[in-house]
Amino acid sequence: MRFVLQGAEVVDGTGSPRRKADVSVVGGYIDEVAETIEPRGDFTVDVGGLVLAPGFIDPHTHFDAQVLWDRDLTPSSWHGVTTVITGNCGFGIAPTKPEHRSTIMRTLENVEGMPLDALEAGLPWTFETFPEYLDAVDGAPNRLNIACLAGHTPLRFFVLGDEATEREASADEVETMRQILRHALDAGAVGFSTSRSESHRGAYGRPVPSRAASLEEIRLLASVLGECGHGTFEATWGPDLFVDEFAAIARQIERPVTWAALMTVKADPEYSVRVAREIEEAGGTVFPQISCSPIVVQLSLAEPAPLANVPAFGEILSLPQDARAALYADPQWRARARREVRERWGDKLDEATVQETERHGDLRHGPTLGQLASERDSDSLDVMVDLALEEELSTRFRIVMTNDDDDQIGELLGNPRFLLGLSDAGAHTSQLCDAGNSTTLLSHWVRQRRALTLEQAVWRMTGHPAEVYGLTGRGRIAPGWVSDLVAFDPDTVGCQETERIRDFPAGADRLVTRSVGIHHVWVNGIPIWSDGEPVPGARPGLLLRQGLNPPDRPPVGMH
Repeated sequence: MRFVLQGAEVVDGTGSPRRKADVSVVGGYIDEVAETIEPRGDFTVDVGGLVLAPGFIDPHTHFDAQVLWDRDLTPSSWHGVTTVITGNCGFGIAPTKPEHRSTIMRTLENVEGMPLDALEAGLPWTFETFPEYLDAVDGAPNRLNIACLAGHTPLRFFVLGDEATEREASADEVETMRQILRHALDAGAVGFSTSRSESHRGAYGRPVPSRAASLEEIRLLASVLGECGHGTFEATWGPDLFVDEFAAIARQIERPVTWAALMTVKADPEYSVRVAREIEEAGGTVFPQISCSPIVVQLSLAEPAPLANVPAFGEILSLPQDARAALYADPQWRARARREVRERWGDKLDEATVQETERHGDLRHGPTLGQLASERDSDSLDVMVDLALEEELSTRFRIVMTNDDDDQIGELLGNPRFLLGLSDAGAHTSQLCDAGNSTTLLSHWVRQRRALTLEQAVWRMTGHPAEVYGLTGRGRIAPGWVSDLVAFDPDTVGCQETERIRDFPAGADRLVTRSVGIHHVWVNGIPIWSDGEPVPGARPGLLLRQGLNPPDRPPVGMH
């Protein structure tokens, strides 16, 4: 296919100033960028008045399971995203032996908020090894490009079995994991991921397997990337894996390291400043991830995973859902939970509100739980539990968990070391939807707050993640580069309000947000979004094995 995009305001993904230009595309690659290009090829598209940018790259998603039943990768594909990276935080669904499939699904249910019914009904399980999983992803057309990290949690289950959550691995077991990881990288994994987060509790409320690993095991697995000479190490930080440790690993393996996530804390405005300074001092090829949005959840006490780092809620998560109400009603459990929530989250519950309910309509969107507690001479935790029990735990509460200071977020966005990530698309689907981080960045931070220039924002979503993950030939508008492109109106681009829909397998619900101002999107030179609407059946996405381009790049200048 050959076509010309005419009259664009080109923002090329490098951070360079925008310029008026036409762009010609030949066979999925950018052929020419010039002030004027005469119409040629199959057609022309008038993009006058629109910004033309490289397609957005989302480096932090959890589409590992969803891609196998939703080849359109919604809602990310509605927001100008053309490439997603899956397998973050050590999670994934391969390698997995048949006897561990249930445990893997329950891990994803607890730690990543994926509905178990949808996983059980939607996952085909035609694979066991990681290379077989890549073949399954590649076995049907996808709307977006996909790059996959190999996760530590399934790797440990595969080698250690049920003991993966309980103990350190032996030297032989570590060596076996290293060989499996090497095979995954050879098959096309773009890196390795792990987690040390205290909030990551998996199946039956147990800590996820990577938390039982020694730091030496993590270093030895990460070193496979250095030995192979490609791949990125991604992790969720924990008490013993933070700034200095990430810098040391980056120096050891001589590969990029990125970790999730540096969050702002309104109650401690010096925190992010202090950590940012420590990151600079530690050095290394390290790209901490940040989010451009507050982390706001719609919490249901039926699935309280966002509170998993509170021991009392870890106890809840260890129980089947039909046994949780009885523990919530236990006065001794409540006494522990009140104390522990205050210790871990301060006054977060005081500021929470009822968001979704059929029984408590008069409380929707306010007053806060703190106000209700004051009226009832009670505590916010008790109010939340009482309201939920009256509605069979179906009440949803809006809680701003973290990253709750706009001024601090703006400062982090100004640091070019930090990688914009943490959309978590594909995860926590019934609790939040940040898949529209790209359009939020353009609307809130560029147009409204003016904390970033348009050129800086586009670089953050294109050239920067492409560099961190070695996505060769993507993330820039230049001759010879892949034609993943998005055309949007800078004056209107943004997100609509979130809505709850039921389109997952088994009728499971999820939250989605739709975009405005995204006019056209091309993936590998094929339109997937046209005149503000998805193109039906368009699935030109590629599995980016080791971040490589598709073969047979046409010569630059071919007309």
